[in-house]
Amino acid sequence: MKKIGVVGAGGWGTALANLMAAKGLPVTLWGYEAAHVEEMRATRENSVFLPGIRLLDNITPTCDMADLADAELLLVVPPSKGMRGVGERLASVKPQGVLVSFTKGIEQGSGLRMSQILSATMPDRPVAVLSGPSHAEEVARGMPTAVVLGCDDPALATRLQHAITGQAFRVYTSPDVAGIELGGALKNIFAIAAGVSDGLGFGDNTKAALVTRALVELIRLGVALGGQRQTFRGLSGIGDLMVTCFSRHSRNRSVGERLGRGETLAQISASMQMVAEGVPTALSGFECARKFGVETPIIDAVHAMLYQEKSARDVLVEILAREPKPEAD
Repeated sequence: MKKIGVVGAGGWGTALANLMAAKGLPVTLWGYEAAHVEEMRATRENSVFLPGIRLLDNITPTCDMADLADAELLLVVPPSKGMRGVGERLASVKPQGVLVSFTKGIEQGSGLRMSQILSATMPDRPVAVLSGPSHAEEVARGMPTAVVLGCDDPALATRLQHAITGQAFRVYTSPDVAGIELGGALKNIFAIAAGVSDGLGFGDNTKAALVTRALVELIRLGVALGGQRQTFRGLSGIGDLMVTCFSRHSRNRSVGERLGRGETLAQISASMQMVAEGVPTALSGFECARKFGVETPIIDAVHAMLYQEKSARDVLVEILAREPKPEAD
């Protein structure tokens, strides 16, 4: 796997492009907007999504999807709402490489995971996934990071593990593709709830209780959707949950903090350049919980704040008024 393509020129895609280019490999970085791509070519920096990080010389930004056709490894990183469209465009150039989805989300309406969308648009291509506690800002600066790659083909998993692992980027493997994707997607909803706690001015007791019960809820819904329980106790479960609930880099936590301070979703969205995946995932996660009859009070609360215009304090009162019960998964 010596020719690398990265599909999506956001912060994460740019960090991954540099990660792979640091191995001395030629990397083609595809972006949707021609003006953005041209700026990256001219300045050797993604000033919109990852400012302060220089693009290595062996990265070629492009907005022509055909430039990805001969890549042996394609790292696919668009926003979740754009995955189906990107998959269809990518399929039109008949790519030859293995696909690895780094996008964390669940498609609204269908309830499909990102790898399922890619498999539907390119059924002849092998698809793996990667998730875990990995902020682009820290990966781009070479800070030690551990993630998990999901692939149901053990031999391919090992090849991909060696292909993607970097000096400070450690890749573990797992056959539980569904669990890894679900952990990475659902944790973003809980990060919004954690931000709401911060915005309301609550402290460590509240945050610790929230994250603990969020893990219970994540496992409950994740298992119902096809993931394995033990996966959610690993890097793409508790690991990713912790980093996104506590980190200053977390866009989802930031959205929640602003909700807690009284801003509306419309006000928050209008001021953000980058996608907070927990916002659309709160809608698809809520739909999945209803479909499978899973009790999800935290997801329900985030959904109510985002899509039913309930205030954070009103939602808090409803949660605290719930019937006491035993602690259990």
